Amino acid sequence: MKKIIVLTTGGTIAMSQSDESEGVKPQDPKALQKTLPFLNQFADVEMEHLFNLPSPHITPHEMYVLAKRVQSLLQHDADGVVVTHGTDTLEETAYFLNLVISNDKPVVITGAMRSQNELGADGPYNLVNSVRVAAEEEAKGFGTLVVFNDEIHSAKTVTKTHTSNVATFQSPGLGPAGLITKRNILFHRELTREKILPLCSPKAKVALIKAAAGMDDTMIRWAVDSGYQGIVIEALGQGNLPPAMLPGIEQALEKQIPIVLVSRCYHGYVQDTYDYIGGGRQLKQMGLIFANGLNGPKARIKLMLALEVTNDRTELETYFKI
Repeated sequence: MKKIIVLTTGGTIAMSQSDESEGVKPQDPKALQKTLPFLNQFADVEMEHLFNLPSPHITPHEMYVLAKRVQSLLQHDADGVVVTHGTDTLEETAYFLNLVISNDKPVVITGAMRSQNELGADGPYNLVNSVRVAAEEEAKGFGTLVVFNDEIHSAKTVTKTHTSNVATFQSPGLGPAGLITKRNILFHRELTREKILPLCSPKAKVALIKAAAGMDDTMIRWAVDSGYQGIVIEALGQGNLPPAMLPGIEQALEKQIPIVLVSRCYHGYVQDTYDYIGGGRQLKQMGLIFANGLNGPKARIKLMLALEVTNDRTELETYFKI
């Protein structure tokens, strides 16, 4: 049997609802140990408790600590690693791992939308399926995968789409990379690995700004004045911005602060299509970096890591083309 290590980091999958307050909060970090008899039907599973944090408490430093441990386990005798995580920032941690883990062995991240003592708790089921995927030979070389609700998603494309539904994790435009049945793990397509970035605790401060109708450049100027080393802007449509945002963008570029442009839309890519003030063509000519299909939070993670390598715009752009 394959040897799979489960690393727990907290989140709803390790929480319980209080009978008194009816609030959901962290409980014993070893609570998931009771699932081991089910997990060991599919692999030789060991469980290690790394953190017991709600996912809004996870920072890029915790992502680094987790990635370092995953890399170490994969370099030794583990055939795959499963990470349990809170769902609010799960896609960011998954993408961080996807960018820095160089080993081809499977890495799977999962969690739960319902706490352990809620009716219909989905955590144990997701965990069993994650171990099955991590033990699957075909899952090698696909980077970090997210397993939820009988579906397998790429870390690059998956996003949380609903506040409470168990089917919250979706890959807009592409759909899941694979499905899980009672007997089989079925992949629909090949997944291409992105350029691997250094495994480090990123120090660069990167702002994430979402554009909306009538916005000006106040937040961009604030980021510049506050010492941010990078900015990600979620633009309108195919990559267009209100004209009043442009002076702040010019100020940031003059200070050689890289700006990555993504769309606030769930589907599609930013493109230099529209040729008007604030349109994508002007933004491209100004020197903004167009991200290839990433959402804002993931582009921020990638820019933070890439800035550990270079702050040269041309070099940074190569990381966002794939």
